[in-house]
Amino acid sequence: MKACPRILIVAGSDSGGGAGIQADIKTVTMLGGHAMTAITAVTAQNTLGVTGVWPLPAEAVLAQIDAVAADIGVDAVKIGMIGSAEVAEAVAARLGQPDLAGVPVVFDPVMIATSGSVLADAETMRAFTHLMTLATLITPNLPELAALAADPGGDSFDPIAAARAIARSSGAPVLVKGGHAEGALVSDRLVAPEGIVAVWEAARIETRHSHGTGCTLASGIATGLGAGLSLEQAIGRARDYVRAALLAAPGHGAGHGPMGHALGVAPFDVLRPASSPSA
Repeated sequence: MKACPRILIVAGSDSGGGAGIQADIKTVTMLGGHAMTAITAVTAQNTLGVTGVWPLPAEAVLAQIDAVAADIGVDAVKIGMIGSAEVAEAVAARLGQPDLAGVPVVFDPVMIATSGSVLADAETMRAFTHLMTLATLITPNLPELAALAADPGGDSFDPIAAARAIARSSGAPVLVKGGHAEGALVSDRLVAPEGIVAVWEAARIETRHSHGTGCTLASGIATGLGAGLSLEQAIGRARDYVRAALLAAPGHGAGHGPMGHALGVAPFDVLRPASSPSA
């Protein structure tokens, strides 16, 4: 694998630290990458919900992308909360420019926070179409998948059929995530136009501290792709990290709490040399 891949994160800020840019940076760092950010929106939120959202103008988002791409370079891109339709179109156009063409893109179409707060309006969701055509992988949760497929959901909703339709129209495979489904087994399925091409299954981890799972998974996959892993290898590694972080959740907050991205360890304390007392 490539050492310390450069991962550009285009996403919103979560003041509670459980999701968004904050979760992305922790994930990329823990998986051996260098995290760079283009913040699309600032939110006021905690484990109980979102109390405010302030999208940034497209000019500010593009300036952040240009700054890091021109100097540091980019090995993979993760897109999360996009903020507005204008920003979605601007980011899509920027990713199509020669310096970023061919860079793997993981698009996590954030629409609704874990608490249920809406983070993308109808116009922004319509603008996702262009971003999806540039993606290497699209990672919606089940409610987001239904929204992208213009399906109301419910008992008649067929996530695999919806994912196949999106894969056909966008040209990108879709990871159908099982976290929002019911049952003791969580099944994540990689879906291409022809159908299911890979499946990952594991026992469900029962916890209310699951805020940021989607952000973490998408950033983990982007880090793997930036390091040179295949898509299936990157997904498997990111899933394992998400599960480890769920098990290490510190228990903060009264609602949907943050995961334990640091996995309950302090590597610096383990690796640092013994300090000498000052004279």
